[in-house]
Amino acid sequence: MIKVLNMQFIRYANLFENVTRIKTNHCFEYNNMIVFVVPRNLILRAIGQNNYNLEKLSNIIGRKIKVVADPNGIEDIENFVSILVKPIRLKGIEIKDGEAIINSNAQSKASLIGKGKARLIEMENILEQYFGIKKVRIK
Repeated sequence: MIKVLNMQFIRYANLFENVTRIKTNHCFEYNNMIVFVVPRNLILRAIGQNNYNLEKLSNIIGRKIKVVADPNGIEDIENFVSILVKPIRLKGIEIKDGEAIINSNAQSKASLIGKGKARLIEMENILEQYFGIKKVRIK
């Protein structure tokens, strides 16, 4: 599992650590949001009381912020993706031959794919880094 960080994301990670006092494992961009990945037991501390840390980071960076738990393995994929795409509700995720099939209702399909498949490509990159899945289909 190779996680790629560029200089901007390293700056975001350092800012996250300064605000929350929690070292983040990784951060990435999805749907114009910055998503920070932290150990599962530190999620509540990272968010802060009444979302204080998230709001402070959002004001500094000027973008929406999400915090997700570092997945333990392929069994965490459904929880990881559902938090990532929230408020879109998923029916489920199937893994077949290194391919993830995300099941959702008809209205959510367009939101998951995005204009010019932008969100679908972002999702493929994220799932490849965390779960080794190279192809994502929306059903």
